[in-house]
Amino acid sequence: MNGPPPVHDSASRNPSRTSRLSMAGWRMLPALALTLLVGCSAAPLPALKPPVPQAWRNASTATANPALPDLHNWWLAFNDPALNDLVERATKDNLDVAAASERLLAARTLYDHSNDKYLPNLRGDTNQVIQPDASASYFIAGFDALWEVPLFGALKSTHRLANGNLDAARAQLQGAYVTLVADVVRCWIELRTAQEQARLLTAVHDANHEKLRLLQIRAGLKLVSPVEVAAAQAELARSDIALSGPQRAINANAQQLAVLLGQSEPDPAWLEEGGNQPQLGDWQITSAPADMLRTRPEIAAAEADLLRAAGDAGISHADIYPHIGLGSSLDWSLNLLHHHRVIRSGEGIFSLGPVVDMPLFDWGSRVAQAHAKDHELQAAVFAYRQAVLQGVAESETAMSDLQQLHLREVATKQEVQALDGNADALGKRRSLGLSSTLELQDALIAQQNAQLELVSARAERDLAYVSLYKALGGAPLPPVDVAADYDNTTHKEAVN
Repeated sequence: MNGPPPVHDSASRNPSRTSRLSMAGWRMLPALALTLLVGCSAAPLPALKPPVPQAWRNASTATANPALPDLHNWWLAFNDPALNDLVERATKDNLDVAAASERLLAARTLYDHSNDKYLPNLRGDTNQVIQPDASASYFIAGFDALWEVPLFGALKSTHRLANGNLDAARAQLQGAYVTLVADVVRCWIELRTAQEQARLLTAVHDANHEKLRLLQIRAGLKLVSPVEVAAAQAELARSDIALSGPQRAINANAQQLAVLLGQSEPDPAWLEEGGNQPQLGDWQITSAPADMLRTRPEIAAAEADLLRAAGDAGISHADIYPHIGLGSSLDWSLNLLHHHRVIRSGEGIFSLGPVVDMPLFDWGSRVAQAHAKDHELQAAVFAYRQAVLQGVAESETAMSDLQQLHLREVATKQEVQALDGNADALGKRRSLGLSSTLELQDALIAQQNAQLELVSARAERDLAYVSLYKALGGAPLPPVDVAADYDNTTHKEAVN
């Protein structure tokens, strides 16, 4: 009986083709490996192109050679040694800054160990095992080692997450400094302004009191009507009422300064009269590049949130794919009891091999998690842009206020100078007997009220100056031992 005819495939008929197919298969291995490791590199960060202006619309162009403002020592423009001392003390003793410094140190500690989960780790354990039929018991001791390979962008995403956490802590520390210095300067301005207002209001009160005395004398001589005396009495009462406002401001700001400096009681020197109100003089901001907004803590925090969102998104995408690693174990067992007989014989065993954790079916929860993190990343991009817009708006508003309040202060100075001249002229006329003391008192009251308005104008301009530098993110640099820059080559990717 004849058997079936021999089957000759194409490979057997053409050995050279078999060789070519084999070579083609080997050439495809790199492509297969690339396909297997698809997504090994994390997705690039979104381009951050904040809509910042090329130039500030409300910055003054009065000077031919504009000078850049000093964001790190901006309070020196007041030329107030007492204020300089307060800022220095506050940056050393403030408790909010101390807490933010500790949080930064904590974040840096975790950042230094962010790669540890992808390094080989060793774990030792012991256990007691009893046979199900209770015929024997064992004591087991061993070591397990595992090294997970960070594929599919897991390592880069972990770096981003750690960098974001560290940047957020740095932004929090910078924000604590910005808020602290702004609050110290603001409280000092309001304290000294209130003391100056109290002095002027006391002078107005004395002048009103003298005016009432003179009117009462004239009323006794039937030279003025009782209506004028009643009006003077009402004006004196209003000056008494006005004195309570500055005194409340003095007490409140002195106590707040104590809190900012980390102490329970204000310094007695703050409450002493005779201190001068801080003044900017002719200072004007002449140039403020939009890049200064990058020092603003709110923008730095939004950028850190974006970096963290990118890290979370990358890790969630990596979790879709298998986790691959290398594992080994060394176990040693001691047979303690066998059929009620004590047996102390031990044996050991070693194992080594790949470890694969592969998701097979989870109803799409991992993919949904990745998509959700992508949406959160896009939300972080929008939040970053919003933070930039908000910073631009606050800076422009503060610059406009500063310019307008400077014009108001100049106009108020002119009013004070005119009323000073009027009071001097009336004083000379009174000495010559050409005018009455009552006219002089009216001039003195108008003069003191104008000076009160000037004090208020100066204070508002000073506070607008504080608001501007807070909007720009101005604050002293943190101490080197707390906020020293870490290695930029391993710290963060350029996101600008």
